[in-house]
Amino acid sequence: MLCFWGSQIREGLGLVKPEQVRHGNSGIQSVCPRTAVQDMSAGRSFAGFIRDGKVSVLRLRSEDYDHHTESLELNDEIDDRIIQIVCGGDGAVLLSDSGKVLIMDKSTVCKPLKGLENRQVIQIACGDHHSMALTKDGQVFVWGENSHGQLGLRKDHPGSPSAQHVQSLSGVPLAQISAGGDHSFVLSLSGVVFGWGKNSAGQLGLGDTTDRHIPTIINSLQLKKTVSISCGGEHTATLSKGGTVFTFGSGGSGQLGHNSFRDEHHPRVVAELWGSEVSQVTCGRHHTLVSITSSKLIYSFGCGMQGQLGNGEMIAQSVPFPVDLPTECNREYTIEKIIAGENHSFALFFKELESKGKSNPSRGVLTLNDKMIDRWLSGTDPWATIKQEINAVFSSSVSLNGSFLKTSCDDHYQTSEEHCGLDFDLVKTTFAKISENKSLIAEVVKGVQQTLLPSLNPNPNAVESLRVYLLLPELISRLKKQKTELTEALASKFLELNSDDCKVLEKYWSKLPDDWLKGLVELFHKASAELIGQISSGEMGYDITRRLKKFLNVLQMIYQVRCSANRDIPNRDFLIHEIKDLLDMVVFIGENGVDMRGLSAELFSLLSQSLLEWEKKVLEVNKRSLVVWFNPDGMQANRDFYYLGVICGMALYNRHYINIEFPLALFKKLLQQSPTLNDLEELSPLEARTLKSLLEEDEDEVVDMLSSDFTVKGEKLIPNGDQIKVTKANRQKYVDLYVNLVFNKSVKKQFEHFSRGFYKGCPLDAWSMFHPEELQELLQGSRKYVWKELQLCASYETCSASDELIKNFWTVFFELSEENKRKFLSFLYGTDRVPVGGFSKRSLKISQLNCADADDRLPEARTCFERLILPKYSDINTLRDKLIHAIKFCKIFGRA
Repeated sequence: MLCFWGSQIREGLGLVKPEQVRHGNSGIQSVCPRTAVQDMSAGRSFAGFIRDGKVSVLRLRSEDYDHHTESLELNDEIDDRIIQIVCGGDGAVLLSDSGKVLIMDKSTVCKPLKGLENRQVIQIACGDHHSMALTKDGQVFVWGENSHGQLGLRKDHPGSPSAQHVQSLSGVPLAQISAGGDHSFVLSLSGVVFGWGKNSAGQLGLGDTTDRHIPTIINSLQLKKTVSISCGGEHTATLSKGGTVFTFGSGGSGQLGHNSFRDEHHPRVVAELWGSEVSQVTCGRHHTLVSITSSKLIYSFGCGMQGQLGNGEMIAQSVPFPVDLPTECNREYTIEKIIAGENHSFALFFKELESKGKSNPSRGVLTLNDKMIDRWLSGTDPWATIKQEINAVFSSSVSLNGSFLKTSCDDHYQTSEEHCGLDFDLVKTTFAKISENKSLIAEVVKGVQQTLLPSLNPNPNAVESLRVYLLLPELISRLKKQKTELTEALASKFLELNSDDCKVLEKYWSKLPDDWLKGLVELFHKASAELIGQISSGEMGYDITRRLKKFLNVLQMIYQVRCSANRDIPNRDFLIHEIKDLLDMVVFIGENGVDMRGLSAELFSLLSQSLLEWEKKVLEVNKRSLVVWFNPDGMQANRDFYYLGVICGMALYNRHYINIEFPLALFKKLLQQSPTLNDLEELSPLEARTLKSLLEEDEDEVVDMLSSDFTVKGEKLIPNGDQIKVTKANRQKYVDLYVNLVFNKSVKKQFEHFSRGFYKGCPLDAWSMFHPEELQELLQGSRKYVWKELQLCASYETCSASDELIKNFWTVFFELSEENKRKFLSFLYGTDRVPVGGFSKRSLKISQLNCADADDRLPEARTCFERLILPKYSDINTLRDKLIHAIKFCKIFGRA
């Protein structure tokens, strides 16, 4: 049954003979056509009806026919079953069962829409001068006028007669589209509402009256569990799960239902309907209808000057009142659909026992579900069909972003920058099922690799578009083939994201379940290790290093998230031990060494000496303290300090030592702490003592003698410093400025470039958690030599601690001067620094060499293996001479 009320139109709507029309109270008429109406729509000029897949339209106004209405059959013009019609300002849009779109103009000529020939459309919407379509793969297309930005393309777009893609909504899984007078809305599966177009009365709900030319999220509707939207002439209504109605925009006719006739720029609850569990809401030109299926009631509000409110009143009404429906509606029928036009209202009823399949249920975008996967695995469908479905799902970010929503407790409606809305358990079980079938997973990879990844938008318009970045790592981690290739493509997409969306993604990472976050780390860790392995085996080139850099950058992003979120993932999970294989490439000319950390330790030791002796004088050594600091004269190139930082950072990253006596102040600065006068005392004791004396002196005359003005070596510490005397009142300021000049101002650029290089050489900033003293020891090693510990950590091969040779060796060793003991360390280990924790953290293997000419041989140090080889000398004196000669004069530290 179809009920209708409002402005007078053709008796029976052209669906039945006039005598078959039932007339009820308040001007409400009802008809029961022999062929039931399955769907209908009403606009400004037409009303359209679908019966058994065939369409008829009723002309509601016509200058040519003197407002005479007539029914026009379009069946002969359409060769496909029509399932939906929407009428707009001047025409109508039709949707066929196969997903084709046809447009009808004022003359009722119907023709296919250009631009959607190869797409399957599932929803259509029509405004006054523009229309919209939603495709099965989740893309929104628009056409028509763009006078107020209602197409959502761009501000200067002139409009288009053919369908144009709204790219800014790519990746957002949509549930519904809606078009109003000159504004547009879409709703996502998670209840996120986007609006754009004309906003003169606040019909976009954004709190102002400025038009929008691209889809904009209506923040005030976030987390409201919105399930449907309807756009009127210049007002909008939304319905939340549970039945709450919000309205906003033009209220001049009372169409907002707020007991007032003013406009509302923000969504506002229709209080009179509170608690009524509204099931449908629809907006007409100047009036609104809502239905409550459970109580079989329809309420109306807004303009009723032509009876379109259906309550017997010909006035504008600003609060909801019940429509005076025929009594049989309450007994035999249930409300299926309500339609509000310009000056008309319609209600489509079905008998309760009839199948609701006769109506036009809203079709949704393609998403993955258990039934679909079970069909794939069962093989009941042809393989060509299965392949097509797999490709459709895994080629579309919309499909994946709309799948796996955590619907329990309406959790997906909480989607925000803090909450992704995914059901992680469902994702794992689903991908596990798919990965078990080689044919299925091969097709999945094809869709992801060839279409999905290349299509990802680096500037998504909504956080829902970011779900795919959480799903793909879990999928890729289950692959056996093409894993690194896909991981690289995904890494590129991570790094292309704009900064705001990247921050949201990092928030999502910070809240991932433990096994997911660990899996993410493992995915990029393994990919990095694999490429490092290729490099260590001799495969060098820009391409490999470029790819490796991507993996390491993503791994660093995850590490920073782990630190800031205090997640329980140990540092060792981020350490790529294969990096040591790169250092196995350290080879000295004239030596056939195998680098087992010994040669690389020697490398950094030699680099340290070279840096100190570098002719570019990047570093200065204080003659009194022997502590090293940056040369402040500014004659060096910036890159020199940068490379100095890189070398120091690499040493720290690879757990080797730099034999350069930097002051503690350097490590304070790296940790963003300020050096003090005590730090100056370490670097330059004489200057520090002078300044301390200045601070401690009580006599004004002596203060005047110690320092005359605010200058240091001719440089003014403050403006006009040469004219400002240092006194007891300002001496602390003078000392602070002096320290600042030495450690900061005079070497500002030098330190900046060093620091940048240091971060480059040691990209994982776990060291930032240390105290300056700890960081200093990690980079420079310890200078606390407890020599007895070295003997205690020794082990022996082909000999024992009780052998005379070994006893003689330790006797000679402990007789050596402190300098020669350190030279022995360099001879054996490649560095004279003690590991953090002492000699117990380092091994010493001593082997006895039995040969006839032992007294003619020198001791050998196999630096690679931390092994000392002692010929079996005849006496202690020979051992002493040979050992001292080896550590003093042997420039090559040993043979491997």
